[in-house]
Amino acid sequence: MTAKRQPTRVGDMLPRIAAEIGIEEELRLARRMMAWQRLVEELLPAARGASKLLAVQPPALIVSATDSLVAQELLLRQAELLAAFGDMADGAHLLELRVVIRPPGRAFSPR
Repeated sequence: MTAKRQPTRVGDMLPRIAAEIGIEEELRLARRMMAWQRLVEELLPAARGASKLLAVQPPALIVSATDSLVAQELLLRQAELLAAFGDMADGAHLLELRVVIRPPGRAFSPR
């Protein structure tokens, strides 16, 4: 008779599988992108859906804003946003928030 194995959650297996197939950085970026969306929804509800994380390039966090008003609000609250992002599980402690004004659907290529 075989012993029953304890069930494993998919979310618990993802980091190991990502490392095995060499996509751990992509998984980390995806988690950071989701974390940014949650932060914006929580701290700037009026900007919900109007900002996306584009890249983490220490010491900067690079995000998009759909218009100049959203960009201005993000920059005014950058200290709070950066602190909250750094405290998140997949976050990073960064010094600068760079905002790119980009209407929805435009591509971004990090430099």
